[in-house]
Amino acid sequence: MENLTHYPLLLFVVSFLALSVVAIAGSWLRRPFPNADDERNEHLGIILASTLTLLGLIIGFSFSMASNRYDQRKNFEEAEANAIGTEILRADFLPTADAANVRKLLAEYTGLRIQFYLNRDDDQRKQIGDRTARLQTALWSAVRSSSAAQPTPVEALALAGMNDVINSQGYTQAAFWNRIPTAAWFLMAVIALCSSALMGYRSGKAGRSLLFVLPLIVSFAFLLIADIDAPRHGLIEVRPQNLESLAKSLGN
Repeated sequence: MENLTHYPLLLFVVSFLALSVVAIAGSWLRRPFPNADDERNEHLGIILASTLTLLGLIIGFSFSMASNRYDQRKNFEEAEANAIGTEILRADFLPTADAANVRKLLAEYTGLRIQFYLNRDDDQRKQIGDRTARLQTALWSAVRSSSAAQPTPVEALALAGMNDVINSQGYTQAAFWNRIPTAAWFLMAVIALCSSALMGYRSGKAGRSLLFVLPLIVSFAFLLIADIDAPRHGLIEVRPQNLESLAKSLGN
């Protein structure tokens, strides 16, 4: 079951509503003290500035984490396409019948890997994962059977190349599972709520319209972080450009 942070637009709406409500609640708490002295306002301003600074640092740290994971997913997609392309070339080292079978299986495997990147349906992705596992078994058996008796050095290259193909898929899957920890999101949410409450309390008679500025800005920051970090449901996604180019070269 995916959590709220996997859906950036929904996270933006929920964040904005929650932060706005807290900001309004903070302004209501100010009503019993409409004429607070300057010293109290100064202390409150220092607390608010410190809280906003901490929030900015955590948002920046989380954005860096999301960007690194996004780059990692892109790099693994490129590495996976290179591994499959290299193995297609190394299939020439196998006997003719085995080479043709390996190329056919790799062409089908490339199509499945493209579907892995593009498909957003949970049930279909599970089916794609099952088909990928079965196809990996067939690919490994096809390479191993041709070199099981006494593999030559060039056949061993084909065997090592298939190992790279299978490993690259595992690295890619791990990168898609690697997300910003829930604890980091929880910490950002708590500090953002405190900041909104303090902003609402300090706004006083400055006007209700200013209460929604901070919630809007923070919600946009959450949207950007979640969008980069969400490999399935965000607007910013990893396109399998290298795999699609490889598939075209194979005639798929």
